[in-house]
Amino acid sequence: VQLQASGGGLVQAGESLRLSCAASGRTFSRYGMGWFRQAPGKEREFVAAISLSGRTDYADSVKSRFTASRDNARTAVYLQMNSLKPEDTAVYYCAAARSSWSTIITSKYEYEYWGQGTQVTVSS
Repeated sequence: VQLQASGGGLVQAGESLRLSCAASGRTFSRYGMGWFRQAPGKEREFVAAISLSGRTDYADSVKSRFTASRDNARTAVYLQMNSLKPEDTAVYYCAAARSSWSTIITSKYEYEYWGQGTQVTVSS
């Protein structure tokens, strides 16, 4: 699976962005998907995950602000980010891992494939 993330940019605090992750390959529907982010000098951290069935989980820091979704027909996943804060500034990565129907994967070590990342910068 090859992943291509896009949609990042520079926004002001309180604004919104929608990240997209396009996946190649015909087996996209076998993969659970995740979003991670990495700020300068920090480790890559979990942001959101979505199972094959559409179940989602979020890091506490983004709950109620971010929403993950997937479109299996278009082999894409999305991350809608609202009420952005300066501390959300990071490079955002999408990732894929083969999983069962309802499994949500939050550990970065379980993901097999990674996109190249897209920069999100939130100014105060």
